Amino acid sequence: MTEESAPRWRRRALRWALTVLIVGLVGYFFAVALWDNWDAIAAEQLAFSPWWILATVVFALAVPLTGLLWGHMVRVLDTDPDGRVSVAEAIAVQCASWLLKYIPGQVGSVVNKVVWAGKKGVSRSLVLITFVYENVFLQFASIVPSALILLLSLGPEIFGENATLLVVPVLVLVPLAAVLYPPVFHRLVSIPARRALKREVPKEYFLSTGRTLAYIVGFLGPRALNGIGFVMIAATVSTVPPAQWLPFAAAYVLAGAIGILAFFVPSGLGVREAVIVLVLSQYIPVAEAIVISLLARLLSTVGDGLVALIYIGIRRTIPKEYRP
Repeated sequence: MTEESAPRWRRRALRWALTVLIVGLVGYFFAVALWDNWDAIAAEQLAFSPWWILATVVFALAVPLTGLLWGHMVRVLDTDPDGRVSVAEAIAVQCASWLLKYIPGQVGSVVNKVVWAGKKGVSRSLVLITFVYENVFLQFASIVPSALILLLSLGPEIFGENATLLVVPVLVLVPLAAVLYPPVFHRLVSIPARRALKREVPKEYFLSTGRTLAYIVGFLGPRALNGIGFVMIAATVSTVPPAQWLPFAAAYVLAGAIGILAFFVPSGLGVREAVIVLVLSQYIPVAEAIVISLLARLLSTVGDGLVALIYIGIRRTIPKEYRP
């Protein structure tokens, strides 16, 4: 073995070892989550409904749709025509980042995108900026419409009586709003970039106000799919008339957003289920609301299994050197 081939072999072995480790960790934590969620709902002895299959598929489709929006954003902002992100690449990268959430800390989601950017030849700074945009847009698309729907449906009392769970996360949007104003966001990014990278971040990497608003509207799509899937599930457990579809969907979407911001909320563990039960109990018995929240958690986990299948299928269509 030559001196040049030895380091190449070691790098390849290290890459394979890291891949096996990451896949193993994701698989382990996914299995634990699936088992725990099944254990929580098994005692209810619910009759199987075909709507569960459709709801699971709808949950899963929200992830590639988010990938399409993220990929479009990268293409719009990327000034290098040689580093264009294809639709398949955007979906595969998004699915991989989504599945890496099972590794505690969720750092893997952003690391996955940054590492892939290096393979593809896309600016890592651009990918980091679009990652921030993506998550801020998802939070706005989750919290603002949901809060308005619940405010109109249940009145301000629901927020006043549950300020810790519902009001504090809404207030978190205030500092996040800085991202929506290009000059402020550019300045926030440029200061650490100058110190760490010794260079300026191009202004072309930031969305205009008009495009920012357009993407916020676009990111309503994945959240709408989440809400639709949840209403399907709820209707198999309780009677949910059409007048309650929007509040039920809003409860689930808002619960997901608050769960992501759980470090701002005391007793963050199980905060999603707490928000769902809190809102749904205004319409149906608490016992039914609890069952719906647990069933939704189980089926969303199964949906992540479908996301893994989407990732495996689409990844095979991408050239090996660019596969995430």
